[in-house]
Amino acid sequence: MGQGIDRRLFMAGAAAGLMTAPSALAAAAQPGRRDMLIVNALGGLYNPNPSPGPERGDKAVPGADQIRLSDRVIADARASGMNAVNTTLGYVAGEDEPFEYSVKEIGQWDAAIRSRPKDLMKVLTAADIERARASDRIGLIYGFQNAAMMGDDAARADIFANLGVRIIQLTYNLANQLGDGSMAPANRGLTKFGHEVVERLNLNRVMVDLSHSGQRICLDAARASKQPISINHTGCRALIDLPRNKTDEELRLVASKGGFVGIYFMPFLDANSVAKASDVVAHIDHAVNVCGEDHVGIGTDGGTTAIDDMAAYRKKLLEQNAARQKAGIAATGEKPDTMPFVEDLAGPTQFYKLADLLAAKGYKEARIEKILGTNFLRYARDVWGA
Repeated sequence: MGQGIDRRLFMAGAAAGLMTAPSALAAAAQPGRRDMLIVNALGGLYNPNPSPGPERGDKAVPGADQIRLSDRVIADARASGMNAVNTTLGYVAGEDEPFEYSVKEIGQWDAAIRSRPKDLMKVLTAADIERARASDRIGLIYGFQNAAMMGDDAARADIFANLGVRIIQLTYNLANQLGDGSMAPANRGLTKFGHEVVERLNLNRVMVDLSHSGQRICLDAARASKQPISINHTGCRALIDLPRNKTDEELRLVASKGGFVGIYFMPFLDANSVAKASDVVAHIDHAVNVCGEDHVGIGTDGGTTAIDDMAAYRKKLLEQNAARQKAGIAATGEKPDTMPFVEDLAGPTQFYKLADLLAAKGYKEARIEKILGTNFLRYARDVWGA
């Protein structure tokens, strides 16, 4: 099975809820906030339900059966208010040849976007995020969650930039030729080749993402990069001491260089790996206190379509989590029954619920809008250009 499929399979529930929220209800949930720009710095468009059958509006994408852009998935994404999302494609882990697999998936997603021109558009610049919003389409930002496809040739960054990849995460949980991920015990910093890749990504104005990275490579890359870097989906290690979360030192350095930090809706926000909406708010609040309000956003690590049958989902989840453990790519905090999402921040209303919780904490609307989207847009302008 291709690793792009594996990634979606293992983490399929990352933004799922207990029940499907009708799109019309979701859209009307917070009409006062419909005009807010919402950018998910790491998420996706998919149906998390186990083995869903054909749905109305399913688009057949030749050679890409795993890309299921049904009317429901699109409607849920629209209802959530999301204007753009960094969607993971390409190699993450496993036996596939990283370069070949990544190029193939880029072509598949290009075809998927062509199949729904009224619903989707490919984002190449910061202005494209605004165009997606103005044209009532969802902007798809192509992003990698591992740079293993660079092989031993940093110039491959040119190829991927020309194919429209706008974000490249240097490592996943394990080590690669650039340095060590968060689960690699040696905690190596940025290797000589890693420095070459960062320099090449800078030249191509591609975002350097340090999510999933070890602490040393994150600090090294933030210092080495001539452009600001990001940690698109993480939590705060000062609150929960798990490897997938970032220390205040990492958060502060990234922000001081003009970067961006996205807080995820993931179990690692809680010591028992059962995170709640209040945990998301707490980690956002801590990140704002460390980084400043201009450098914090959201990267949920999930989609916007809810779960219909929780019992069936839990059964499939046991298989998915076991597969991650067997593959050696699971992070500390992932247990056999860990739900990879925040149950009370799920489905199409998730962003509106978060906005309400931040408002209840005393956040003004201008700060909430920064967190939901305009901070990422500012960062995108700085890296990609207008």
